[in-house]
Amino acid sequence: MTVVEANLSRQKQVLIGSILIAGLCSIIYELLISTTASYFLGDSVRQFSLTIGIYMAAMGLGSWASRWIKGDLLAAFIGVELVLGVIGGLCVPFMYLAYAYTDLIQPVMVLLIVLVGTLTGLEVPLLTRILEHQDVLARNLSNVLSLDYLGALLATLAFPFLVVPFMGVFQSSLIFGLLNIALGLLNLWYFAPQLDLPRKRVLGWSGFVVTAFLAVMLIFSKGLLDHWSSSLYSDRVVHRQQTPYQTIVLTQYKDDLRLFLNGNLQFSSVDEYRYHESLVHAPLSQHPHPSRVLLLGAGDGLAVRELLKYPDIEQITLVDLDPAVVDLAANDARLVAINEGSLSDDRVTIVSQDAMVYLDENREPFDVILADLPDPNNVSIARLYSREFYRLVRHNLAPNGIFTTQATSPYFATDAFWSIVSSIDAAGFDAVTPYHVQVPSFGDWGFVYASAESRPLVPRPIDVSTRYLDRSVVDEALTFEKDVQPVKDIRVSSLDQPAVHEYYLKGWSYWH
Repeated sequence: MTVVEANLSRQKQVLIGSILIAGLCSIIYELLISTTASYFLGDSVRQFSLTIGIYMAAMGLGSWASRWIKGDLLAAFIGVELVLGVIGGLCVPFMYLAYAYTDLIQPVMVLLIVLVGTLTGLEVPLLTRILEHQDVLARNLSNVLSLDYLGALLATLAFPFLVVPFMGVFQSSLIFGLLNIALGLLNLWYFAPQLDLPRKRVLGWSGFVVTAFLAVMLIFSKGLLDHWSSSLYSDRVVHRQQTPYQTIVLTQYKDDLRLFLNGNLQFSSVDEYRYHESLVHAPLSQHPHPSRVLLLGAGDGLAVRELLKYPDIEQITLVDLDPAVVDLAANDARLVAINEGSLSDDRVTIVSQDAMVYLDENREPFDVILADLPDPNNVSIARLYSREFYRLVRHNLAPNGIFTTQATSPYFATDAFWSIVSSIDAAGFDAVTPYHVQVPSFGDWGFVYASAESRPLVPRPIDVSTRYLDRSVVDEALTFEKDVQPVKDIRVSSLDQPAVHEYYLKGWSYWH
Protein backbone atom coordinates (compact mmCIF):
# COMPACT_ATOMS: atom_id res chain seq x y z
CA MET A 1 0.00 0.00 0.00
CA THR A 2 1.40 3.41 -0.99
CA VAL A 3 1.56 6.38 1.36
CA VAL A 4 -1.32 8.02 -0.49
CA GLU A 5 -3.47 4.90 -0.24
CA ALA A 6 -2.68 4.57 3.48
CA ASN A 7 -3.63 8.19 4.07
CA LEU A 8 -6.92 7.78 2.19
CA SER A 9 -7.68 4.65 4.22
CA ARG A 10 -7.13 6.51 7.50
CA GLN A 11 -9.35 9.36 6.32
CA LYS A 12 -12.07 6.88 5.45
CA GLN A 13 -11.81 5.27 8.88
CA VAL A 14 -12.13 8.65 10.60
CA LEU A 15 -15.23 9.54 8.59
CA ILE A 16 -16.87 6.16 9.03
CA GLY A 17 -16.14 6.25 12.77
CA SER A 18 -17.65 9.72 12.88
CA ILE A 19 -20.99 8.48 11.62
CA LEU A 20 -21.07 5.86 14.41
CA ILE A 21 -20.72 8.56 17.08
CA ALA A 22 -23.06 10.92 15.24
CA GLY A 23 -25.76 8.23 15.00
CA LEU A 24 -25.41 7.47 18.69
CA CYS A 25 -25.69 11.13 19.71
CA SER A 26 -28.73 11.81 17.51
CA ILE A 27 -30.76 8.93 18.95
CA ILE A 28 -29.77 9.95 22.48
CA TYR A 29 -31.12 13.46 21.83
CA GLU A 30 -34.45 12.08 20.65
CA LEU A 31 -34.73 9.77 23.66
CA LEU A 32 -33.90 12.67 25.97
CA ILE A 33 -36.55 14.88 24.36
CA SER A 34 -39.20 12.14 24.58
CA THR A 35 -38.35 11.26 28.18
CA THR A 36 -38.35 14.88 29.33
CA ALA A 37 -41.68 15.51 27.60
CA SER A 38 -43.09 12.41 29.32
CA TYR A 39 -41.95 13.72 32.71
CA PHE A 40 -43.67 17.07 32.15
CA LEU A 41 -46.71 16.11 30.08
CA GLY A 42 -47.33 12.44 30.91
CA ASP A 43 -48.68 10.06 28.25
CA SER A 44 -45.33 8.53 27.32
CA VAL A 45 -46.80 6.63 24.37
CA ARG A 46 -47.94 9.89 22.76
CA GLN A 47 -44.62 11.65 23.37
CA PHE A 48 -42.48 8.81 22.00
CA SER A 49 -44.82 8.29 19.03
CA LEU A 50 -44.64 11.98 18.14
CA THR A 51 -40.86 11.93 18.49
CA ILE A 52 -40.36 8.91 16.24
CA GLY A 53 -42.70 10.12 13.52
CA ILE A 54 -41.49 13.72 13.41
CA TYR A 55 -37.83 12.66 13.70
CA MET A 56 -38.06 10.28 10.74
CA ALA A 57 -39.85 12.89 8.64
CA ALA A 58 -37.26 15.52 9.58
CA MET A 59 -34.45 13.14 8.63
CA GLY A 60 -36.07 12.80 5.22
CA LEU A 61 -36.22 16.58 4.96
CA GLY A 62 -32.53 16.83 5.84
CA SER A 63 -31.58 14.18 3.28
CA TRP A 64 -33.58 15.99 0.60
CA ALA A 65 -32.05 19.36 1.52
CA SER A 66 -28.50 17.98 1.34
CA ARG A 67 -28.61 18.25 -2.46
CA TRP A 68 -28.40 22.02 -2.15
CA ILE A 69 -25.12 21.91 -0.23
CA LYS A 70 -22.29 22.57 -2.69
CA GLY A 71 -18.61 23.36 -2.37
CA ASP A 72 -16.56 22.17 0.58
CA LEU A 73 -18.49 19.16 1.87
CA LEU A 74 -16.03 18.48 4.69
CA ALA A 75 -16.56 21.96 6.11
CA ALA A 76 -20.33 21.50 5.78
CA PHE A 77 -20.19 18.17 7.66
CA ILE A 78 -18.10 19.69 10.46
CA GLY A 79 -20.49 22.63 10.68
CA VAL A 80 -23.48 20.27 10.93
CA GLU A 81 -21.83 18.42 13.82
CA LEU A 82 -21.13 21.63 15.71
CA VAL A 83 -24.69 22.92 15.29
CA LEU A 84 -26.17 19.53 16.13
CA GLY A 85 -24.03 19.39 19.27
CA VAL A 86 -25.31 22.79 20.42
CA ILE A 87 -28.98 22.06 19.75
CA GLY A 88 -28.81 18.52 21.12
CA GLY A 89 -26.80 19.61 24.13
CA LEU A 90 -29.34 22.28 25.02
CA CYS A 91 -32.49 20.30 24.19
CA VAL A 92 -33.30 19.36 27.79
CA PRO A 93 -32.41 22.80 29.25
CA PHE A 94 -34.65 24.39 26.58
CA MET A 95 -37.52 22.11 27.60
CA TYR A 96 -37.03 22.90 31.30
CA LEU A 97 -37.15 26.61 30.48
CA ALA A 98 -40.23 26.21 28.31
CA TYR A 99 -42.08 24.25 30.97
CA ALA A 100 -41.04 26.49 33.85
CA TYR A 101 -41.77 29.86 32.27
CA THR A 102 -44.14 29.36 29.30
CA ASP A 103 -47.01 27.21 28.06
CA LEU A 104 -45.06 26.22 24.96
CA ILE A 105 -43.51 22.93 26.05
CA GLN A 106 -45.15 20.92 23.24
CA PRO A 107 -44.20 23.35 20.42
CA VAL A 108 -40.64 23.55 21.78
CA MET A 109 -40.48 19.76 21.82
CA VAL A 110 -41.61 19.55 18.18
CA LEU A 111 -39.18 22.27 17.10
CA LEU A 112 -36.25 20.50 18.75
CA ILE A 113 -37.18 17.18 17.14
CA VAL A 114 -37.38 18.83 13.71
CA LEU A 115 -34.00 20.54 14.12
CA VAL A 116 -32.20 17.44 15.39
CA GLY A 117 -33.85 15.24 12.77
CA THR A 118 -33.05 17.60 9.88
CA LEU A 119 -29.41 17.94 10.88
CA THR A 120 -29.14 14.18 11.33
CA GLY A 121 -30.65 13.68 7.88
CA LEU A 122 -27.84 15.79 6.40
CA GLU A 123 -25.07 13.59 7.81
CA VAL A 124 -25.39 10.41 5.74
CA PRO A 125 -25.69 12.09 2.30
CA LEU A 126 -22.78 14.42 3.08
CA LEU A 127 -20.52 11.57 4.20
CA THR A 128 -21.51 9.45 1.21
CA ARG A 129 -20.58 12.27 -1.15
CA ILE A 130 -17.32 12.96 0.70
CA LEU A 131 -16.31 9.31 0.36
CA GLU A 132 -17.40 8.90 -3.27
CA HIS A 133 -13.89 9.38 -4.62
CA GLN A 134 -12.56 6.56 -2.38
CA ASP A 135 -14.98 3.73 -3.11
CA VAL A 136 -18.00 2.68 -5.16
CA LEU A 137 -21.39 4.07 -4.14
CA ALA A 138 -22.86 0.74 -2.98
CA ARG A 139 -19.96 0.07 -0.61
CA ASN A 140 -19.98 3.64 0.69
CA LEU A 141 -23.69 3.50 1.47
CA SER A 142 -23.43 0.12 3.17
CA ASN A 143 -20.51 1.31 5.31
CA VAL A 144 -22.13 4.59 6.29
CA LEU A 145 -25.62 3.21 6.96
CA SER A 146 -24.43 0.14 8.87
CA LEU A 147 -22.34 2.29 11.24
CA ASP A 148 -25.18 4.79 11.61
CA TYR A 149 -27.59 2.01 12.59
CA LEU A 150 -25.03 0.47 14.94
CA GLY A 151 -24.71 3.84 16.67
CA ALA A 152 -28.49 3.93 17.07
CA LEU A 153 -28.42 0.46 18.65
CA LEU A 154 -25.71 1.46 21.11
CA ALA A 155 -27.71 4.55 22.04
CA THR A 156 -30.91 2.60 22.76
CA LEU A 157 -29.00 0.12 24.91
CA ALA A 158 -27.01 2.74 26.80
CA PHE A 159 -29.92 5.10 27.45
CA PRO A 160 -31.96 3.05 29.99
CA PHE A 161 -29.04 1.21 31.60
CA LEU A 162 -26.28 3.84 31.76
CA VAL A 163 -27.28 7.30 30.60
CA VAL A 164 -30.39 8.07 32.68
CA PRO A 165 -29.42 6.12 35.86
CA PHE A 166 -25.94 7.63 36.17
CA MET A 167 -26.23 11.06 34.55
CA GLY A 168 -29.91 12.01 34.48
CA VAL A 169 -31.56 13.63 31.48
CA PHE A 170 -30.29 17.17 32.12
CA GLN A 171 -26.57 16.39 32.36
CA SER A 172 -26.80 13.72 29.65
CA SER A 173 -28.02 16.33 27.20
CA LEU A 174 -24.98 18.53 27.85
CA ILE A 175 -22.50 15.64 27.88
CA PHE A 176 -23.61 14.21 24.54
CA GLY A 177 -23.74 17.71 23.08
CA LEU A 178 -20.07 18.11 24.03
CA LEU A 179 -19.33 14.69 22.51
CA ASN A 180 -20.98 15.76 19.26
CA ILE A 181 -18.97 18.99 19.19
CA ALA A 182 -15.79 17.06 19.98
CA LEU A 183 -16.55 14.89 16.94
CA GLY A 184 -16.76 17.98 14.75
CA LEU A 185 -13.52 19.39 16.15
CA LEU A 186 -11.75 16.05 15.67
CA ASN A 187 -12.65 16.12 11.99
CA LEU A 188 -11.59 19.77 11.80
CA TRP A 189 -8.17 18.90 13.23
CA TYR A 190 -7.66 15.78 11.13
CA PHE A 191 -8.75 17.31 7.84
CA ALA A 192 -7.29 20.76 8.49
CA PRO A 193 -4.84 20.52 5.54
CA GLN A 194 -7.78 20.08 3.17
CA LEU A 195 -9.67 23.15 4.40
CA ASP A 196 -9.01 26.75 3.45
CA LEU A 197 -7.84 29.10 6.20
CA PRO A 198 -11.01 31.26 6.54
CA ARG A 199 -13.23 28.17 7.01
CA LYS A 200 -10.80 26.67 9.52
CA ARG A 201 -10.84 29.85 11.57
CA VAL A 202 -14.63 30.17 11.56
CA LEU A 203 -15.16 26.51 12.46
CA GLY A 204 -12.37 26.52 15.02
CA TRP A 205 -13.58 29.62 16.87
CA SER A 206 -17.19 28.45 16.67
CA GLY A 207 -16.22 25.09 18.14
CA PHE A 208 -14.25 26.76 20.92
CA VAL A 209 -17.14 29.09 21.87
CA VAL A 210 -19.85 26.42 21.93
CA THR A 211 -17.60 23.98 23.79
CA ALA A 212 -16.86 26.58 26.44
CA PHE A 213 -20.56 27.45 26.72
CA LEU A 214 -21.74 23.84 27.16
CA ALA A 215 -18.84 23.09 29.52
CA VAL A 216 -19.86 26.01 31.76
CA MET A 217 -23.47 24.80 31.62
CA LEU A 218 -22.30 21.33 32.65
CA ILE A 219 -20.18 22.64 35.53
CA PHE A 220 -23.11 24.63 36.89
CA SER A 221 -25.75 22.08 35.86
CA LYS A 222 -26.65 21.10 39.40
CA GLY A 223 -27.35 24.69 40.40
CA LEU A 224 -29.28 25.36 37.20
CA LEU A 225 -31.28 22.19 37.59
CA ASP A 226 -32.09 22.98 41.21
CA HIS A 227 -33.17 26.50 40.22
CA TRP A 228 -35.36 25.39 37.33
CA SER A 229 -36.72 22.44 39.29
CA SER A 230 -37.65 24.79 42.11
CA SER A 231 -39.58 26.94 39.63
CA LEU A 232 -41.74 23.90 38.84
CA TYR A 233 -42.81 23.54 42.47
CA SER A 234 -44.49 26.03 44.74
CA ASP A 235 -42.24 25.15 47.71
CA ARG A 236 -38.50 24.83 48.26
CA VAL A 237 -36.94 21.67 46.80
CA VAL A 238 -35.05 19.88 49.59
CA HIS A 239 -34.22 16.67 47.72
CA ARG A 240 -34.03 15.80 44.05
CA GLN A 241 -33.00 12.44 42.65
CA GLN A 242 -33.07 10.86 39.21
CA THR A 243 -33.51 7.08 39.16
CA PRO A 244 -33.80 4.67 36.23
CA TYR A 245 -37.57 4.84 36.70
CA GLN A 246 -38.48 8.40 37.64
CA THR A 247 -37.54 11.76 39.12
CA ILE A 248 -37.99 11.92 42.90
CA VAL A 249 -38.49 15.35 44.46
CA LEU A 250 -39.14 16.38 48.06
CA THR A 251 -40.33 19.90 48.77
CA GLN A 252 -40.88 21.60 52.11
CA TYR A 253 -42.68 24.68 53.36
CA LYS A 254 -42.67 24.98 57.14
CA ASP A 255 -44.13 21.65 58.36
CA ASP A 256 -45.50 20.63 54.97
CA LEU A 257 -43.25 18.00 53.35
CA ARG A 258 -44.36 16.83 49.92
CA LEU A 259 -43.21 13.96 47.74
CA PHE A 260 -43.42 14.19 43.94
CA LEU A 261 -42.69 11.43 41.44
CA ASN A 262 -42.18 12.71 37.89
CA GLY A 263 -43.84 15.94 38.97
CA ASN A 264 -46.95 14.24 40.36
CA LEU A 265 -47.81 14.81 44.01
CA GLN A 266 -47.78 11.61 46.09
CA PHE A 267 -48.55 13.07 49.50
CA SER A 268 -48.50 16.15 51.68
CA SER A 269 -47.49 15.59 55.29
CA VAL A 270 -50.22 18.00 56.39
CA ASP A 271 -53.09 15.74 55.36
CA GLU A 272 -51.62 12.43 54.17
CA TYR A 273 -53.20 10.66 57.16
CA ARG A 274 -56.65 11.17 55.60
CA TYR A 275 -55.58 9.32 52.48
CA HIS A 276 -53.66 6.50 54.18
CA GLU A 277 -56.23 5.89 56.90
CA SER A 278 -58.91 5.62 54.21
CA LEU A 279 -56.80 3.24 52.12
CA VAL A 280 -55.89 0.98 55.05
CA HIS A 281 -58.49 1.06 57.81
CA ALA A 282 -61.69 1.01 55.76
CA PRO A 283 -60.85 -2.43 54.29
CA LEU A 284 -59.02 -3.75 57.40
CA SER A 285 -62.15 -3.13 59.47
CA GLN A 286 -63.89 -5.74 57.30
CA HIS A 287 -61.44 -8.59 57.92
CA PRO A 288 -61.68 -10.49 61.24
CA HIS A 289 -58.04 -11.65 61.49
CA PRO A 290 -55.67 -10.24 58.84
CA SER A 291 -52.33 -12.04 59.09
CA ARG A 292 -50.54 -11.57 55.75
CA VAL A 293 -50.80 -8.25 53.91
CA LEU A 294 -49.43 -7.30 50.51
CA LEU A 295 -48.76 -3.65 49.67
CA LEU A 296 -48.29 -2.73 46.01
CA GLY A 297 -46.47 0.58 45.73
CA ALA A 298 -46.52 2.52 49.01
CA GLY A 299 -42.73 2.84 49.10
CA ASP A 300 -43.01 5.95 51.29
CA GLY A 301 -43.85 3.75 54.29
CA LEU A 302 -46.99 5.67 55.25
CA ALA A 303 -49.45 2.86 54.54
CA VAL A 304 -47.09 0.50 56.37
CA ARG A 305 -47.26 2.81 59.39
CA GLU A 306 -51.03 2.36 59.50
CA LEU A 307 -50.86 -1.41 59.01
CA LEU A 308 -48.44 -1.81 61.93
CA LYS A 309 -51.22 -0.69 64.26
CA TYR A 310 -52.83 -4.14 63.89
CA PRO A 311 -51.34 -6.72 66.28
CA ASP A 312 -52.84 -9.63 64.26
CA ILE A 313 -50.73 -8.78 61.21
CA GLU A 314 -47.67 -11.03 61.17
CA GLN A 315 -46.21 -10.20 57.77
CA ILE A 316 -46.31 -7.16 55.48
CA THR A 317 -44.80 -7.55 52.02
CA LEU A 318 -44.15 -4.25 50.26
CA VAL A 319 -43.58 -4.45 46.50
CA ASP A 320 -42.28 -1.25 44.90
CA LEU A 321 -40.57 -1.05 41.53
CA ASP A 322 -38.11 1.70 42.46
CA PRO A 323 -35.78 0.80 45.35
CA ALA A 324 -34.67 4.43 45.55
CA VAL A 325 -38.08 5.50 46.89
CA VAL A 326 -37.97 2.89 49.64
CA ASP A 327 -34.37 3.73 50.46
CA LEU A 328 -35.23 7.43 50.76
CA ALA A 329 -38.26 6.71 52.96
CA ALA A 330 -36.22 4.43 55.20
CA ASN A 331 -33.23 6.76 55.64
CA ASP A 332 -34.28 10.37 55.14
CA ALA A 333 -34.90 11.82 58.61
CA ARG A 334 -37.82 13.94 57.41
CA LEU A 335 -39.63 10.95 55.92
CA VAL A 336 -38.74 8.64 58.81
CA ALA A 337 -40.35 11.12 61.19
CA ILE A 338 -43.59 10.95 59.19
CA ASN A 339 -43.70 7.21 58.56
CA GLU A 340 -42.46 6.55 62.12
CA GLY A 341 -39.67 4.28 60.91
CA SER A 342 -42.19 1.74 59.68
CA LEU A 343 -39.93 0.32 56.97
CA SER A 344 -37.45 -0.88 59.61
CA ASP A 345 -40.02 -3.04 61.40
CA ASP A 346 -39.23 -6.77 61.49
CA ARG A 347 -42.65 -7.62 60.11
CA VAL A 348 -41.96 -5.75 56.86
CA THR A 349 -40.40 -7.46 53.84
CA ILE A 350 -39.43 -5.20 50.92
CA VAL A 351 -39.36 -6.49 47.34
CA SER A 352 -38.07 -4.32 44.48
CA GLN A 353 -40.11 -5.63 41.58
CA ASP A 354 -42.88 -4.76 39.17
CA ALA A 355 -46.23 -5.34 40.86
CA MET A 356 -47.68 -7.34 37.98
CA VAL A 357 -44.62 -9.59 37.75
CA TYR A 358 -44.72 -10.21 41.50
CA LEU A 359 -48.40 -11.19 41.43
CA ASP A 360 -47.79 -13.51 38.51
CA GLU A 361 -44.92 -15.30 40.29
CA ASN A 362 -46.28 -15.36 43.85
CA ARG A 363 -47.79 -18.61 45.17
CA GLU A 364 -48.59 -17.71 48.80
CA PRO A 365 -52.06 -16.12 49.25
CA PHE A 366 -52.61 -12.91 51.20
CA ASP A 367 -55.46 -11.96 53.49
CA VAL A 368 -55.35 -8.34 52.37
CA ILE A 369 -53.89 -6.70 49.26
CA LEU A 370 -53.65 -2.90 49.07
CA ALA A 371 -52.60 -1.00 45.93
CA ASP A 372 -51.12 2.42 46.54
CA LEU A 373 -49.91 2.96 42.98
CA PRO A 374 -49.36 6.17 40.99
CA ASP A 375 -52.27 7.40 38.89
CA PRO A 376 -52.63 5.85 35.40
CA ASN A 377 -51.10 8.84 33.59
CA ASN A 378 -49.15 6.64 31.19
CA VAL A 379 -49.76 3.29 29.53
CA SER A 380 -47.12 1.50 31.61
CA ILE A 381 -48.92 2.37 34.84
CA ALA A 382 -52.38 1.98 33.29
CA ARG A 383 -51.79 -1.77 32.95
CA LEU A 384 -51.82 -1.87 36.78
CA TYR A 385 -55.44 -0.71 36.58
CA SER A 386 -56.50 -3.29 34.00
CA ARG A 387 -58.93 -6.19 34.25
CA GLU A 388 -56.03 -8.60 33.79
CA PHE A 389 -54.10 -7.06 36.67
CA TYR A 390 -57.11 -7.30 38.97
CA ARG A 391 -57.55 -10.95 38.01
CA LEU A 392 -54.00 -11.56 39.21
CA VAL A 393 -54.87 -9.76 42.45
CA ARG A 394 -57.92 -12.00 42.82
CA HIS A 395 -55.81 -15.14 42.37
CA ASN A 396 -53.36 -13.96 45.06
CA LEU A 397 -56.06 -13.53 47.73
CA ALA A 398 -56.97 -16.07 50.38
CA PRO A 399 -60.57 -17.40 50.17
CA ASN A 400 -61.83 -14.67 52.52
CA GLY A 401 -59.37 -12.05 51.29
CA ILE A 402 -60.06 -8.41 50.52
CA PHE A 403 -58.49 -5.90 48.16
CA THR A 404 -58.49 -2.12 48.01
CA THR A 405 -56.87 0.28 45.56
CA GLN A 406 -56.57 4.02 45.30
CA ALA A 407 -58.56 5.04 42.22
CA THR A 408 -57.80 8.72 41.43
CA SER A 409 -60.42 11.46 41.88
CA PRO A 410 -64.07 10.73 41.10
CA TYR A 411 -64.56 14.49 40.70
CA PHE A 412 -61.59 15.49 38.53
CA ALA A 413 -61.42 12.23 36.54
CA THR A 414 -64.91 10.78 36.92
CA ASP A 415 -64.79 8.34 33.99
CA ALA A 416 -61.34 7.04 35.01
CA PHE A 417 -62.62 6.33 38.52
CA TRP A 418 -65.65 4.39 37.32
CA SER A 419 -63.54 2.56 34.74
CA ILE A 420 -61.42 1.24 37.62
CA VAL A 421 -64.61 0.15 39.41
CA SER A 422 -65.84 -1.62 36.25
CA SER A 423 -62.46 -3.28 35.64
CA ILE A 424 -62.32 -4.70 39.17
CA ASP A 425 -65.89 -5.94 38.84
CA ALA A 426 -65.01 -7.60 35.51
CA ALA A 427 -62.06 -9.38 37.16
CA GLY A 428 -64.34 -11.75 39.05
CA PHE A 429 -64.65 -10.28 42.55
CA ASP A 430 -67.86 -11.19 44.36
CA ALA A 431 -68.36 -7.75 45.91
CA VAL A 432 -67.06 -4.38 44.69
CA THR A 433 -67.64 -1.18 46.66
CA PRO A 434 -66.36 2.28 45.65
CA TYR A 435 -65.89 4.99 48.25
CA HIS A 436 -64.36 8.48 48.41
CA VAL A 437 -63.10 11.00 50.95
CA GLN A 438 -61.85 14.55 51.02
CA VAL A 439 -58.07 14.99 51.10
CA PRO A 440 -57.33 18.74 50.89
CA SER A 441 -54.09 18.33 48.90
CA PHE A 442 -55.86 16.16 46.31
CA GLY A 443 -59.50 17.16 46.64
CA ASP A 444 -62.20 14.49 46.38
CA TRP A 445 -60.30 11.19 46.22
CA GLY A 446 -61.57 7.75 45.41
CA PHE A 447 -60.88 4.16 46.44
CA VAL A 448 -62.34 0.83 45.40
CA TYR A 449 -62.85 -2.06 47.82
CA ALA A 450 -63.33 -5.62 46.57
CA SER A 451 -63.93 -8.93 48.32
CA ALA A 452 -63.29 -12.50 47.23
CA GLU A 453 -66.55 -13.36 48.96
CA SER A 454 -69.93 -11.66 48.80
CA ARG A 455 -68.96 -9.21 51.49
CA PRO A 456 -69.36 -5.55 50.48
CA LEU A 457 -67.79 -2.72 52.41
CA VAL A 458 -70.06 -1.61 55.27
CA PRO A 459 -69.39 0.91 58.06
CA ARG A 460 -67.80 -0.83 61.03
CA PRO A 461 -65.95 0.46 64.11
CA ILE A 462 -62.27 1.26 63.54
CA ASP A 463 -60.46 -0.58 66.34
CA VAL A 464 -57.12 1.22 66.07
CA SER A 465 -56.14 4.83 66.71
CA THR A 466 -56.87 7.25 63.87
CA ARG A 467 -56.86 10.99 63.33
CA TYR A 468 -59.62 11.11 60.73
CA LEU A 469 -61.36 7.88 59.84
CA ASP A 470 -64.18 6.45 61.91
CA ARG A 471 -67.40 4.62 61.25
CA SER A 472 -69.33 7.76 60.39
CA VAL A 473 -66.71 8.85 57.83
CA VAL A 474 -66.89 5.45 56.13
CA ASP A 475 -70.68 5.74 56.07
CA GLU A 476 -70.47 9.11 54.32
CA ALA A 477 -67.75 7.85 51.98
CA LEU A 478 -70.12 5.31 50.44
CA THR A 479 -72.44 8.04 49.10
CA PHE A 480 -71.63 9.59 45.73
CA GLU A 481 -73.13 12.92 44.79
CA LYS A 482 -75.00 13.22 41.52
CA ASP A 483 -72.22 15.10 39.71
CA VAL A 484 -69.63 12.34 40.31
CA GLN A 485 -71.79 9.42 39.28
CA PRO A 486 -71.30 7.87 35.83
CA VAL A 487 -73.62 9.31 33.20
CA LYS A 488 -72.76 6.87 30.39
CA ASP A 489 -71.50 3.34 29.84
CA ILE A 490 -67.92 3.17 31.08
CA ARG A 491 -65.51 0.82 29.36
CA VAL A 492 -63.52 -1.82 31.19
CA SER A 493 -59.78 -1.14 31.00
CA SER A 494 -57.65 -3.98 29.62
CA LEU A 495 -54.04 -4.53 28.63
CA ASP A 496 -55.00 -4.32 24.98
CA GLN A 497 -57.24 -1.27 25.37
CA PRO A 498 -56.22 0.81 28.41
CA ALA A 499 -59.41 2.83 28.62
CA VAL A 500 -58.54 4.13 32.08
CA HIS A 501 -55.51 5.93 30.63
CA GLU A 502 -57.64 7.69 28.02
CA TYR A 503 -60.29 8.62 30.60
CA TYR A 504 -57.63 9.84 33.04
CA LEU A 505 -55.91 12.16 30.57
CA LYS A 506 -59.21 13.56 29.35
CA GLY A 507 -60.47 14.14 32.88
CA TRP A 508 -57.35 15.82 34.25
CA SER A 509 -56.51 17.82 31.10
CA TYR A 510 -58.84 20.66 32.08
CA TRP A 511 -57.59 20.91 35.68
CA HIS A 512 -53.90 20.73 34.70
